[in-house]
Amino acid sequence: MAGQYPKQDLVVLLGTPTAESSRLYALTVTEGDPSWAGALAGANLGLPVYHVTEAAVKAQVAPEVYEEHVALMEMALEVGEIAQAVSAVRGQGSEAA
Repeated sequence: MAGQYPKQDLVVLLGTPTAESSRLYALTVTEGDPSWAGALAGANLGLPVYHVTEAAVKAQVAPEVYEEHVALMEMALEVGEIAQAVSAVRGQGSEAA
């Protein structure tokens, strides 16, 4: 999809359970697979990435939908650490651009 549509029309939404896994997936869709083992090795897609529990995402989802699909997960996760990890990757991407 990253090759078919302009980057400004795409966003990657993660639902990963830890800060480290969120960081890894965020790096993969922005800078390419950091392990150099997968299909995205060296593929710098530069896509914007967010976690589903981040305030910017939560604000755009109907409250009843968020409650039904995300709220329980949000209570069980370290959402602050996850948001920091994903935000840091976004920050790296904007500095490199």
